[in-house]
Amino acid sequence: MKKLLVVIPAFNEAQTISQVIDSIPRKISGITSTRIVLIDDGSTDQTAEIALRKKIVVVRHLINRGLGAALATGIQYARLTRADYMITMDADGQHLGGDVKKIVRTLITNNADVVIGSRLLNPSGMPLSRQVINFLSNIVTLLLFSRWTSDSQSGLRGFSHRAIERIKINSQRMEVSSEIIRELARLKLAYLEVPIKSIYTRYSLRKGQRISNAPQVFWKLILQKFA
Repeated sequence: MKKLLVVIPAFNEAQTISQVIDSIPRKISGITSTRIVLIDDGSTDQTAEIALRKKIVVVRHLINRGLGAALATGIQYARLTRADYMITMDADGQHLGGDVKKIVRTLITNNADVVIGSRLLNPSGMPLSRQVINFLSNIVTLLLFSRWTSDSQSGLRGFSHRAIERIKINSQRMEVSSEIIRELARLKLAYLEVPIKSIYTRYSLRKGQRISNAPQVFWKLILQKFA
């Protein structure tokens, strides 16, 4: 009996959350049970209500705490429910539901601890500005934590039970993506990358990493390095 939990951190994603939930495959080879949990990070729109109408679990933060805090809550929920595998997935409609199957299949067949869905292995459709931001983030992550990934900022990732139980998230906000790579290094977890396709719209381009918040993210990562 292998249980999969799909964790969707969300903040004011009423525009896209319905289609994101609908895109997630419920039947995946090697998985006997697929559950979805939305971590509503203090949304002020109808994000949580829409998710509840889809009959999935919603865990709510009373205030907006940030992506890192939402993912930490998702990991805690995965532990409490004894998930065998966990997928994290962005709520802005950027990811294809079919890529969830690809990541789960890679976790199972390769006995990996973590699988990262990389947009940079197949960057078709990814704006050049986002490619540059991600590449710079990859360099910073490598320099600080001695692990290279082609897409350190990817929101589509897969985790084994071993990784779920051991990874610790301390970040509150966007620096969490690099912190996860730090945890791979600290815990010596085996990880793989698989190419995924990203879907960029005007809406999704307003989300995610920006050059403007790079100094703040970099400073927080420096503090983590020497904490």
